[in-house]
Amino acid sequence: MTETNTDREAERRAFLASAGLADARRAPLPGDASTRRYERLFPADGPSLMLMDQVAAAESPPADPTWSPERRRAEGWNAVARLSAGRIEAFVAVAAHLRAVGLSAPDMKAVDAPTGLAVLEDFGETVFARVIEDGQDETPLYLAAVEALARLHAAGAPSTLSGPAGDWPLQTYDQTALQGGADLFVEWLPRLRPDLSFDEAAIAAWREAWAPVVAEGAGGASVMAHRDYHAENLIWLPEREGPARVGMIDFQDAVLAHPSWDLHSLLQDARRDVSRELEAEALDRYFAVAEVSDRAAFLRGYAGLAALNEARILGVFARLIARDGKPRYASFMPRMWAHLNRNLEKPGLEGVARWFDRHVPAETRR
Repeated sequence: MTETNTDREAERRAFLASAGLADARRAPLPGDASTRRYERLFPADGPSLMLMDQVAAAESPPADPTWSPERRRAEGWNAVARLSAGRIEAFVAVAAHLRAVGLSAPDMKAVDAPTGLAVLEDFGETVFARVIEDGQDETPLYLAAVEALARLHAAGAPSTLSGPAGDWPLQTYDQTALQGGADLFVEWLPRLRPDLSFDEAAIAAWREAWAPVVAEGAGGASVMAHRDYHAENLIWLPEREGPARVGMIDFQDAVLAHPSWDLHSLLQDARRDVSRELEAEALDRYFAVAEVSDRAAFLRGYAGLAALNEARILGVFARLIARDGKPRYASFMPRMWAHLNRNLEKPGLEGVARWFDRHVPAETRR
């Protein structure tokens, strides 16, 4: 039976009452591209809090670590991409690990994983993107974000994460997930852009061109990746020290991945411009504080996986526009095309560049 809004509101009220927050004033926050919703809570006493509301049944199931690629494809996109399907226990377990290694993730005040509800510490409104818009110098924020990644990478990545809502597996961002993400481009761009069309031969050539990048990304998966690490998901906490000044949210889809993954998400952002000078300075800072034995190889992986991620995001945005009726994502696509075009000039991506030159002419990549 489908749960009604009235039923869900009754569950929220019961949960808040059990957490001692029945009388808290509630203020819904704007939604995003997910099935998750948030409310800011204002108790009569004490600081504000956040209510996370995620109905587990609203999405296809997450991947079981034992499933084959074929089984994952049969089960749906969350299994292919090794997404958490919004499970509260994933968020709670990742948050516990981040805090344990000295980073800032919201503390859990109350959790009901089966119902898909949690009350979290509220980091406030100082989102990186907003404080930069208000005139704060972006360089210290980005360098702190890079230092936080170096701390996360140095801490190691357990195969199982534990939290007060239960254990959660940290699965590898493997070849199935990486290629599945890239394939969103050839699946969804033609639905948005009728001038583009990819037949079976073109799709086979697409996968062949990406194969070395996919293999390097999967083979180099060695650290926990936040997976959505950018200026809209980071909150500046200047009263804290060192890497803990970077408050992290929206990390429930964390995976074991190549150490460059979160770096290119941060520095080749879909939603705001990051100058090439700041990108170079931030990468230099990462190399100064992290253990990287072969800088050239790392940067090759950085460019290749950034290009793959940009193709993936273009496919996601095309899907959001064409299928879900969310035209605002069109405004982000030119920035993604610019990042992708620049990366296609880098060593190791010659095959992918040739594919684009043949099937997506340069004048259409904007």
